[in-house]
Amino acid sequence: MKLTKTIFTLAFVSLLTVSCKKEATTKEVTAEKEARAPKKEVVIAAENVQTASFEIEGMTCAMGCAKTIEEELGAMEGVQKATVDFDSKKATVIFDKTIQNQDNLTKVVEATADGKTYKVVLPKS
Repeated sequence: MKLTKTIFTLAFVSLLTVSCKKEATTKEVTAEKEARAPKKEVVIAAENVQTASFEIEGMTCAMGCAKTIEEELGAMEGVQKATVDFDSKKATVIFDKTIQNQDNLTKVVEATADGKTYKVVLPKS
């Protein structure tokens, strides 16, 4: 009788463990699909379109640094397009000036990663 209870308990725990992993995997797959989904097109009235360009110091690679910063900027509300060129260390952002401004863009870049790695250098006027 004791052996039967032990076997039943082990089978039950195994079943629970396997079913929980499937649920977690489904959630992970859904999150990945949402992350890869194309961003909704931001339409900006012509009079509100503004472009900001600035240099970013501290980038060490195109995929890890430049791509991450580009994604962070592109995910901001009101940003139509963000590009970061690793070779020239230059970022260009097209955004709605009624929603975003240069200071917000700078803060997002400098807060990316550990908050100490990247530094925005604004062009001299």
